[in-house]
Amino acid sequence: MKKFTFAAVAAISAVMMFACGNGTPKASLKSDIDTVSYAIGMAQTQGLKDYLVGRLGVDTAYMDEFIKGLNEGANAGDDKKRAAYFAGIQIGQQISNQMVKGINHELFGEDSTKTISLKNFMAGFVAGTIGKGGLMTVDSAAQVAQDMMRAIKAKNLEKEFGPNKVAGEKYLADNAKKEGVKVLESGVQYKVLKEGTGALPKDTSMVKVHYEGKTMDGKVFDSSYSRNQPADFRANQVIKGWTEALVHMPAGSIWEVYIPQELAYGERQQGADIKPFSMLIFKIELLEVDGKK
Repeated sequence: MKKFTFAAVAAISAVMMFACGNGTPKASLKSDIDTVSYAIGMAQTQGLKDYLVGRLGVDTAYMDEFIKGLNEGANAGDDKKRAAYFAGIQIGQQISNQMVKGINHELFGEDSTKTISLKNFMAGFVAGTIGKGGLMTVDSAAQVAQDMMRAIKAKNLEKEFGPNKVAGEKYLADNAKKEGVKVLESGVQYKVLKEGTGALPKDTSMVKVHYEGKTMDGKVFDSSYSRNQPADFRANQVIKGWTEALVHMPAGSIWEVYIPQELAYGERQQGADIKPFSMLIFKIELLEVDGKK
């Protein structure tokens, strides 16, 4: 789950002098302090308009309203009650203009007809902010949010890419019946193209491999052979299907490995070629285990 943070509003210097009221203050540069105050105030606005429009979603047709709020905030001084209110307004607008939109996009993609519940979002947000009345702790809420967001995303993705899962399951069911194909307990299938006699990796072993990866329709999406550069990595630092295959492969082996989608990238899309719920096929040549052939 992405972590959404609040953008800091551009600093407005405390030495700026605003006249009371909601209109544009009139400058009166009668002293050095007057002049430096004006200059500092103007200098602080560099990039502010772009920030207001791009980050805070302010419509420039309503700049008078922005100036009104700006004057009220600046003239609040150290009034803690008003300062708290203005901070609430600022964060509330960021929730509306940034956080909710970002969460909706992460959960539902381009489907603008779906949205999280603002009422319940705010109930959780307020309870977490004041530290009481919550239905869960902040830490447990983070875990619940992460787990449920992933489940919701997977459910929505499955509606679009579910046929990939079905096709992969059928491919593996048919493939398991073919001569020479063996099935590991995890569901990973493999066919030995060359039997090695070297060391058997552990999941923590460093391995050197050549490989070629293909989608179910035979499209090559990655190949160390084409780069003429073997890959080095720890056996447990790759997708689960790879780890499962490697710990059963003696060094010197060449296998064709068929990996179910849940042991590959699952609901995640990887680049342009690997769509969600895609089973993958790899030719894996295990060259070395912990530096030994």
